[in-house]
Order: sequence, then C-alpha cells, then structure tokens
Amino acid sequence: MTLLSELQSLLGPSHVLTGADADGYVQDWRRRYRGAALAAVRPGSTDEVAGVVRLCLRHGVPVVPQGGNTGLCGGATPDASGSAVVLSTARLNRVRALDTDNDTITVEAGCVLQAVQEAAAEAGRLFPLSLAAEGSCTIGGNLATNAGGTQVLRYGNTRDLALGLEVVTADGEVWNGLRGLRKDNTGYDLRDLYIGSEGTLGIITAATLKLYPRPEASCTALLTLSGIDDAVELLSRARAGFGASLTGFELMSGACLQAVVRLFPQQRLPFEGDSAAAPWFALLELSDSESEQHARERFEAVLGAAIEDGLVSDAAIAANVAQSKALWHLRESIPLAEAELGKSVKHDVSIPISAIAGFVDKTNALLQARFPGVRHVIFGHLGDGNLHYNVANAAGQTEAELLALQGEIYGVVHDSVHAHAGSISAEHGVGQLKRDELPRYKSAIELGLMRRIKRALDPQGLMNPGKVLQD
Repeated sequence: MTLLSELQSLLGPSHVLTGADADGYVQDWRRRYRGAALAAVRPGSTDEVAGVVRLCLRHGVPVVPQGGNTGLCGGATPDASGSAVVLSTARLNRVRALDTDNDTITVEAGCVLQAVQEAAAEAGRLFPLSLAAEGSCTIGGNLATNAGGTQVLRYGNTRDLALGLEVVTADGEVWNGLRGLRKDNTGYDLRDLYIGSEGTLGIITAATLKLYPRPEASCTALLTLSGIDDAVELLSRARAGFGASLTGFELMSGACLQAVVRLFPQQRLPFEGDSAAAPWFALLELSDSESEQHARERFEAVLGAAIEDGLVSDAAIAANVAQSKALWHLRESIPLAEAELGKSVKHDVSIPISAIAGFVDKTNALLQARFPGVRHVIFGHLGDGNLHYNVANAAGQTEAELLALQGEIYGVVHDSVHAHAGSISAEHGVGQLKRDELPRYKSAIELGLMRRIKRALDPQGLMNPGKVLQD
C-alpha cells in the first residue's frame, strides 16, 4: 500500500486531503510562506495522530504539525518540495476534564483558545491567556510557540499556564504527562522540552492547564505620556501600588493609535487636542478580588499621583465594561491598521524593561541613518519587556522597495536587540522566519545542545524539518 492509501484507511478518505483540497494548509496566515504537501491529514484522536506519525516514519515522510495556522513565523507551513504531510489538530477539540477544586482544565490541542476561555468562565474560573487571534488560534499552537499575549505580566506565558502534556513522540508513541500537579520533582521536565519546540520534537495532543478565580472587578485606563522613560517609571509605580493585581501594561506609540482611528472611524480616542496627538500611550488594567469601588480607589490613587508628578499628562478611566472593551479594541486594532497601510518589516523582540527606552532611541537613530524616512511602528507589552518594533516604508517608498531591504533592516534591529541583552523572538517563535538568524545571536554551546536534543528525540529528522534549527 502507498502512504496515501494507508492514511485513508486509518483516518477515512474525507480526512486525507490532497491537491486543491489541501491548499488551505500549505500557506501561512500572513501569506509570507507557501509550500506544498503530499497531503493534509485531520486525525480525530491521539491514537490516530500516533498512527499517522508511525506511518510517516515507516515511509520516511516528514510531518508538519499545524494548529489554527495563525502563526507569524512560518512555523506550521511545509516547504516547497511537496514531500511532507501536514497534520492538522483541528478535530482534536474536546474539553476532557475541568476540576474546580484543583483549578485545572484538560483540553485537546485543537481547542480554540476562546473556547477554553469560555469553558473556564462557565465554571466560574479564568483562563488568562489572551491574544488577538484567540478566536482562531489553538491551544496546541499556543503551547508549541509558548505564546504570550496581554496578561503575561500577571500570569506568565503559555508555558507558565501548563501543568501537564500529552505528546505523540517522533516515533509514534504516546507520552501521557497530563498531571495536574503544581509540584512534581521527579527528574527532567519533559513538559518544558516540548513547550516552545514548534513541533520539531513531537506533537502536543492535549494539555492540563491552570485556572484562576475570576476577578470581582477590573479597571482599565488609557494614559498619555511624553516618553518611554515616563512609561517605565509609571510601570514601576503601578507594580508597587497594585502588586499582583496589575494584569496588563501596554505601550503604544501615538502613530499607532492615530492610524487606528484614522482607518477605523467607528473607533475613537477618549481624548481631544494635544492629548489625542500624544507621542506615547499606555493601557493599564487592574484586576481586583474585592470590589469595583476598591479597584477604582486604588487605580485613581496611583494614577493621580503620577499625573501630579508629571509622568502622565492625561488619563481616561473606563467607567464600565463596554468602555474597557473599547480601549482594548484600540490596542488590538493596531495590527489590523498596519495591514491596511501595507506590509512592514516586523520584529517581535524582548528587551530588559530598564533598557527599552535606550533601545528604541538607539535603534530609531540607526535606522534613520541607514534608511532615511522609514516609519517606526512601535507597540507591545511593556510589562514583560516585549515590543513589536515594526518598520514601515518612508514617504514615496513602495512596499517592494522596503521589503527588498528587509534583511538589512533585520540585521540593524536584531543587532541592537542583542546589544541591549534582548531576544530576537519574544512570543511568536522562530519558525522559518528567524531560523537562519539564530546562529548570529545564540552561542555555539546553546545551538549544540539544541541540536543534540533534536537528534535524541527525533533521530530521523522528520518532525517539522527546517524550523527553528538549520538542517
């Protein structure tokens, strides 16, 4: 039997897609990468995933795992050879268990993030992972890239929210590590090997995740600032004043929000005059376990002192849930506005918070000296040091002209990130996009250890080849 006929026998013909039927699985969301596949398969259980892997191993065929296909680095897109099988986890979408005494939820890898949030909410709990693609990204993909989002400041990355995993290994065995334990000190942490590995070591098929009590109240405010130094000082004060209740602290350049309201007139900034034209904005959110009044009093005390001391020039505090959602919608619409304005050279970087202002000033100057007139599109999660530092075309410069400079722009920005003791990937992963950049910024020892892990767990090199590590 051929591999295709064996896959059809295992999964049923309707779940083995070839030719035009597989088109939706061979191109990434940003349309940056397009490959080809022998087939796209849709297993419906962990046993079927294991069966697919065993068949591919026997035939020497690579496997490219894919979740919601919302990644930004080409990590779930096959190469152009057409030799790989794309394995979609879309049908692995069940909530297996929810334990409110242990505050855990066990879900399959194909569960959409928003569905996990909603299942937790129905049980009176919070699953705090939140990002713009939550309506279509999946838990398996979130774990495979160790996704971040808007509440990392309080709850951590996806890695910090996972207690246990179920994984199909590169040889088609099933490791059941779905233990809902906060403490398990019995040797190597296999869970952390697979989280963030982007499907290059095995396929995550299910996870046991942490839940939290739902906050009694929250407060959200949009603030105007004159510079990043002021934002960093404000963050320090907010941490001191709110402690663990501070759940979000987003930084946005004025150009970002002004583009949002220009392109999407249904959205409005809650400011007028000079405040609406501020160079920087911060979006803060506080979650409180006591009451709305208690939350607002704490919020106003910290923000009032910041205004008096000149750190904040203006503030708009949401009076209700609808206003809070409107403020967050402004922040979440920045990538959409970017897309409307055309392609840019995107960077997802992490910098020590104390070095962010210096990084932005230095990198802006380096880029202007080398590529005069390019526009800086800067926003991100200041609370955890993650910036989306994007570079858009100068006036009169075409998209094609900008993208022709992409490699050079990456070099300038990533060299500056490295000089400021940062990371060239904060929450989007490495995939294909940054694979060839890693040797420039990681030591030979680090890369050597990573390759040894890859060879040990995937000796045939069939798990998502060409991603993260150079072949």
